[in-house]
Amino acid sequence: MKPIVEYTDFRMYMRDFYEERKRCSAFSWREFSKNAGFSSPSYMKVVCDGKSKLSRIGVERTGAAMGLSGFEMDYFRAMVVFGQAETEEKKVAAYEKMLAMAKSYKVRVLEGDLFEYYESWRNPVLRELAPIMPGATPGEMAKMCYPEISALEVRESLDFLTKSGLLKKEDGKLVQSETSLRGTTDATRLAMRGMHRIMSKLATPALELPKEIRNFSGVTMGLSRDSFGKIVKVLDECRRQIIDIAAEEKNIEQVYRLNLQLFPLTKNVKENENEKV
Repeated sequence: MKPIVEYTDFRMYMRDFYEERKRCSAFSWREFSKNAGFSSPSYMKVVCDGKSKLSRIGVERTGAAMGLSGFEMDYFRAMVVFGQAETEEKKVAAYEKMLAMAKSYKVRVLEGDLFEYYESWRNPVLRELAPIMPGATPGEMAKMCYPEISALEVRESLDFLTKSGLLKKEDGKLVQSETSLRGTTDATRLAMRGMHRIMSKLATPALELPKEIRNFSGVTMGLSRDSFGKIVKVLDECRRQIIDIAAEEKNIEQVYRLNLQLFPLTKNVKENENEKV
């Protein structure tokens, strides 16, 4: 079974623990639940299926039933908070705690680097900018950014990008390890939401840039759920085509950000009418 720090989903960890024990002995959900002090013989399975949550006492009992103690138990507690938190703020705090514990024990949380990557707009910008400015100093790169940042901030971002392997050196130049990045865990999706907020704020001052280097447009419209779904599919296809165009470009001159935003400005009128009936 993988070390606990390679998990971000406590339910997946519990399920893998169960499968590992079952493979080696006649272990059952009934025994797992009993060992954790639950009267329901299927309670552990219900939790693993996402149909129930673990209380604070339940977390302690479950951790003890899996033989967790010390650092591993602390990590499991944080992982449960991350998995069950109802607010984004609590989820972020729990995940950052998991990362901190993993780093203190010199181990790496799955996709932890991607989580940190999406925490700052500087990381994706410099990941694109550094390869097209070979030999440039951090100060020179800093002056090329909108908004302008410090040389220290550039240096810190480049250090992170190279240590995490998102940038690598080839023939003395920084190049991208991969053309595109994808985050698939709850943690990276959470960090990406934060990135969307940051990039949306950066779009406002960009309105003051010359029209020749920026493009802003928008439309306010009435939609049904069906037409909303159709537009989302068009936007997804458009985004894929744009990514293909960018991936084929060999003569990059500038780093851009494209925000595709489609969001409601009112509540659903028909649902509101039904509530009044």
